[in-house]
Order: sequence, then structure tokens, then C-alpha cells
Amino acid sequence: MKRSNRGEVDPFIVMDVMNAARMLETQGADVIHMEVGQPGTGAPPQALARLAQELGDDPMGYTVGLGLPALRARIAQHYADWYGVTLDPERVVVTAGASGAFLLAFSALFDAGDRVGLGLPCYPSYRHILSALSLEPVGICTDISQGFQPRASDVRGIEGLIIASPANPTGAMLDKLAIARLAEACEVGGIPMISDEIYHGLTYGTRAVSALEVTDEVYVVNSFSKYFSMTGWRVGWMIVPPDHVRTVERLAQNMFICPAHASQKLALHAFDEMETLDAHVAVYARNRELMLAGLKSAGFDTLVPPDGAFYVYVNVSGFTDDAKDFAAKILRDAHVAVTPGLDFDPDEGHAWLRFSYARSTADIEEGMRRLATFMAEYTAA
Repeated sequence: MKRSNRGEVDPFIVMDVMNAARMLETQGADVIHMEVGQPGTGAPPQALARLAQELGDDPMGYTVGLGLPALRARIAQHYADWYGVTLDPERVVVTAGASGAFLLAFSALFDAGDRVGLGLPCYPSYRHILSALSLEPVGICTDISQGFQPRASDVRGIEGLIIASPANPTGAMLDKLAIARLAEACEVGGIPMISDEIYHGLTYGTRAVSALEVTDEVYVVNSFSKYFSMTGWRVGWMIVPPDHVRTVERLAQNMFICPAHASQKLALHAFDEMETLDAHVAVYARNRELMLAGLKSAGFDTLVPPDGAFYVYVNVSGFTDDAKDFAAKILRDAHVAVTPGLDFDPDEGHAWLRFSYARSTADIEEGMRRLATFMAEYTAA
């Protein structure tokens, strides 16, 4: 049977690493998971308890395509609370995770063949979803000196731009002035901008700036997966300009009907559990310090302390020119799962690894101990 060219996207390598780690675990190995950006905690227990009470009384049928009105209103209030932004709830679109938001955003903003810029390294599914929609991802080279973030001068020769702050895999953030300059360059060039803000709330010292603080001419994507610790519930949201709401609604109705009703209810309740969620962030902050110290002790000197998210992006060119093979060795010999940089940068990723500190502090401590032992033996050999 014929298959479309759209299906010929690159694999999501971190999922392959996770699968290899699970295979080792089925053989009895104790694997420390530093490959996937998944919190070691689950959804807030009190929010789960409230949902459990509702499940017996509510059939949880379809919601409207844009999401539960109460949840959309609560998300709008969130922007007032965190950013001082007054937001009409009608602009809020509840989605099937951030992945669903990207599919809707790309479909609403771009036509087949459009060139969409993204700073490398970046979340790999940007590229893969764009390619599957017959769009052309255009990598914008960045480096440590510019904080792994694109600049306004990079906005040329493209029909769209994706920014992320904090970014995956680097944890790098854009300040308000940098976002404003990017937004202005996009508006002058008539270029739609999408701001990925799914790691907001996970910052260490300086809060993240929302693109909505500087412009309304933007699609903002967020998710309940990271700060809210609800990865498997697959619910996120998107803020769009007022004149785009109906376009996105038509696409959402046809592509998804609606996000999962129970997930939306849980998300609504999770907003009432910020104390619990902030306690998670305190754990990540401790893990961050442990990992930065452990990586440097193991010999990894070329890294930038992340401003946010829960990743450290590490240059390993002093040890290998094949990060994928290096990651496989670490998994096989140390039973520590890490992600090769090729997932995030097809050009330079062979020289980088991403380490996640989203798991428990005990896991981070043990993982760093194992990594130190592995590197001592690797360099000695």
C-alpha cells in the first residue's frame, strides 16, 4: 500500500532511548532516567481527589471544541496573576497537550511549502510536525555566546518563527527586550510568531516573560505537563489573536472534537494547588545544583547553567564525535539514560547530550555517582 512522504519524518530519538531503557529494565536492570522531560511527581493529589469525586456524577461527555468555559476563564486569570496581562477568555483554546496546540497553530498559520524558522537546538517535534504538514522547517544556528536563542536579525527569508523560553534542551530564556525585538521584526515582516511557553513556572532566579506582555500578535502555547506535572493527561492551551479564534475553533472541532473532558476538569482543579506545585520546583532547583556540580566533577566543562525548564545541555566533543553512540554506552554500562543532541540539532547535535533533572533528588544523586564512575573508566581506557 502506498505511503505518503509526510510520514517520512525523523524519529523522536528520546522515545527510542526511553524504549531501550525499558528493555533493560525488563531484564532486571535499575535504570536512572535522565532522558525524558517528565516530572517524577504526578498531578497534585488534592486535584485528583476532586476529580475522582466528580467522575461518579458526571458522564464526562464532549465539551465544546475550544474547551470548558470555566477552564478557559481560569487560564485567563492565570495571565493576570502571573504576568499582569488582562486577557479575554475567548482567546483561550484548550488543546490536547501542547502537541495538539502546535498542530492547530501550524495548520491555522501556514500553507504548504511555507518556511518556518526555529533556533537550533530546539524541541525536535517542531521540525517533525512541520515536515508532516508539508511545511519547511528552517534551522537558525545559535550558540552559547547568544544563549542558544535566535535574534531579531535572524528573522528574514521565512514565513513563520517559533521561539521557546525557557527552551528545550538548553533551559535558556529570552528577556522582555529580546522578545519585544523578535515580535517587532515579525510584525514588520508580516511573519506569524509562535511562542512556546510550556516551561513557565520552572525557573531559577528570574521569572519567564510571556510574549503576551509585549504583543497580542502572537500564538502562545502552554501545557499542563511540566509545571502542573500532568504529562499523561494530555491537556494544554493556546492563546491566539481575537480574529484567529474562529479559524482555530473550526480546525479543533474537526481534528480533535475536544480535549479529554476529565483532563480539563483536573487541569481546572490543579490551579488551586500552586503550593504543591511550587514545592516541586524547589526540588528541581536542588536537583539542578546537584547535576551541575556532578557533571563538572565528571569532566563535562562546556555547559551553560539553565535559566529554566529541567535540562542541562552538555558539549561532549572532548570525548566523542558520536553522541548517539556515547549515550548508548552510558545506558549500557552505567544504566543511566540520557538523550543525544541529534534529537535537537541535526547539524551540531552529534557533539551534545541532554540530561534531565526532572526526577527525584535520590535519582539525580545516584545518576551522577554512576556517571562519574563511567567517565573515570571511559577516560582511563
